[in-house]
Amino acid sequence: MTSEELFARSQKVAPGGVHSPVRAFQSVGGHPLFFEKAKGAYLTSVEGHTYIDFCQSFGPNILGHRDDEVQAAVMEVIDKAWSFGTCEPYSLELAEWMTSEVPFLEKLRFVSSGTEAVMSALRVARAATGKDKILKFDGCYHGHVDSLLVKAGSGLAGEASSDSAGVSEATAHQTLVTPLDDEASYLKVLDENKDQIAAVILEPLPANFGLLIQRKVFLETVVSEARKRGILVIFDEVISGFRMALGGMAELLDLQPDLVTYGKVIGGGFPVGGYGGRSDLMNLVAPAGRVYQAGTLSANPVGMVAGLTTLKKLKSSGAHKILESRAERLAKELNQCFMTLSAPIRMTTYGSLFWIHPVSETPIRRVDQIPKNHGENFKNFFSQCLKEGLYLAPSGYEVGFVSLAHTDEILDEALLKFKEAAKRSFG
Repeated sequence: MTSEELFARSQKVAPGGVHSPVRAFQSVGGHPLFFEKAKGAYLTSVEGHTYIDFCQSFGPNILGHRDDEVQAAVMEVIDKAWSFGTCEPYSLELAEWMTSEVPFLEKLRFVSSGTEAVMSALRVARAATGKDKILKFDGCYHGHVDSLLVKAGSGLAGEASSDSAGVSEATAHQTLVTPLDDEASYLKVLDENKDQIAAVILEPLPANFGLLIQRKVFLETVVSEARKRGILVIFDEVISGFRMALGGMAELLDLQPDLVTYGKVIGGGFPVGGYGGRSDLMNLVAPAGRVYQAGTLSANPVGMVAGLTTLKKLKSSGAHKILESRAERLAKELNQCFMTLSAPIRMTTYGSLFWIHPVSETPIRRVDQIPKNHGENFKNFFSQCLKEGLYLAPSGYEVGFVSLAHTDEILDEALLKFKEAAKRSFG
């Protein structure tokens, strides 16, 4: 069957025909493609067409799809068990490896998603401080936790309102929202909510609404001013954790959060999440403490083995420098093409992430700095990329991912396709 036929069937049994809204093609037009195979840097559709994949499952596949070493480890453990519901050595080995690589990660708990990790970290923060409010930054996404699906309100500084149907105003009002890249607004919210804030949560590299690279001095201010007031700092490194460096953005910035949330890369392509940090905070979690959190499939052995094999390979191969150089090459050559064509878009990278965004004289660090017509500009370019055999996330506000499977030869092929798509879009 074709993708169009499968999508018609799917719309009858799933909301909007998809099982996550980011898979829909609403912002780029047409119907989503259905894929039946993936290997390395490539996806194969049900129609048999091959695409170079720069979505890579929105980040988990940092080695590419079905890396040979990871697959071998997965098949070995699948022959032993699928799920235990008991204590087992696989999660222990991954936890020991992670805590040995990240100095501030003294203890952690595995869960099944990034959203679950964030939800649990917030609960720990509230229990530890006895305070209820959480401060987040506009443009940072922390999963579909009710209290964080909020946007800045129009009333008092920091006031939030619901950003999703089904989230009550009472829940939304437990969260304060302030802009990125704005020390004055941040300090104002802290001062106006004195002794009420349990934690500040942020993506140290915001990458869920474009790639909004922050000034280091701003991030340093966020951490230091929270600490002065006894407010806990939570880094959401679901995307950046172990992708930017083994110690994530915390290592690159030389900033230590009190709690951190992980996902994506640490599962090697399988469903996983985790939260951790200081021992005194994590010891509040049941059964050691009174913060209840549990999960039937937490620390699934397949994900634990896939994650550990992935992380070890990242370290042994020196992958981070390789990935960064490949992403930089992609951006340099493509931006030259964009400028030659006077195209209204550019590509910005950070590590192995990239974002195709509107031309801007200054770095885009906040969502309100993204031109309103960006979605329409991206829509045509996305369609032309698809015709050329390139798969990007179907939204101009999502980032792209370079994997270790994107070899120089594959990048050569991808650049030819990107340039042809650019000519058709803007030539």
